[in-house]
Amino acid sequence: MSALTSKTTIALVIPARWGSMRFPGKCLHAIAGKPLVQHVWERALQAKGISCVLIATDEDRIAEAALNFGADVVMTSSDHPSGTDRIAEVALRLKEATHFINVQGDEPMIDPLLISLLAKTLKRDPKIGMITAATPFTDPQEVDDPNCVKVVMGRHDEALYFSRSRIPYQRDAKDKTSAVKPLLHVGIYGYRRDVLRKLVRFTPTPLEQCEKLEQLRALENGIPIRVVMTSHRGFGVDTPADAARVEKMLRS
Repeated sequence: MSALTSKTTIALVIPARWGSMRFPGKCLHAIAGKPLVQHVWERALQAKGISCVLIATDEDRIAEAALNFGADVVMTSSDHPSGTDRIAEVALRLKEATHFINVQGDEPMIDPLLISLLAKTLKRDPKIGMITAATPFTDPQEVDDPNCVKVVMGRHDEALYFSRSRIPYQRDAKDKTSAVKPLLHVGIYGYRRDVLRKLVRFTPTPLEQCEKLEQLRALENGIPIRVVMTSHRGFGVDTPADAARVEKMLRS
C-alpha cells in the first residue's frame, strides 16, 4: 500500500437543494414516513471506507430537518449551479479529506455496496482523479430514451463518451461478433481533491452544453473518468410519481 493510499480519507457529501422545476422541496418530501434525503443519508452511512457523511445545502428547512434526524450539515452558497460546485465549497472547509464522493439527495435507493466499491477503488489506485459507475441496460426500450444517459468505455475502464443518444451505433446489426451492449450511466461520482478543485474552475464546454451532461466538461478538459461496473440501477426522484413508486418499492 502506497503512502498516499494509506492516508486516503473519503468524505461523502449529499448535495440537497430546495429548488426543482418539476418537484420543489422534493428532498423533504415524505417517503415511507421519512424525508427523501434521510433515506439517502441512512444508506450512505451503511457504506464502507467512508470517513464522514455530510449533507450540503443552502436551505434552512433542509438543514433543520437533517439536524433533527441526526445528520451533519454544511451550509453552502445559494449560487452554486451544480452539486459538484456545492461539494467543492465543502472541500474548502474539510481540509483533511483527500477524496469526495457525490451522492445526489434525490437517490433514496442508492446501494451502499456501490458507494463502498467506489471508495475501495479510489483507495486502491491513487492515480484515479474521477470515478463513476455504469450498468447494462435491462430494458431495450430505454436505450433510445434521452433521459437514460449512455456511456462507452475504453479498454482500461475509462469513459470515452457520455450521451443521451444511443452509443455505440451498431452499423451492421447482423454481425453478432461486433455487438457491444449499451451501458447505462449511474449518476454517482467520486473525485480526488485536486481534480474536484480543477473541475469547478472550468467554464461550461460545448459538448456539455449540447448534451446537458456536466461530466462531459471533465472529458473535454482531459480529465479521465474511471468507470466501475455495477448491478445497481438506482432510481432518482424527479416527480411526485417517482416518489410514490419509490415508497411502494420500500414498503414491499
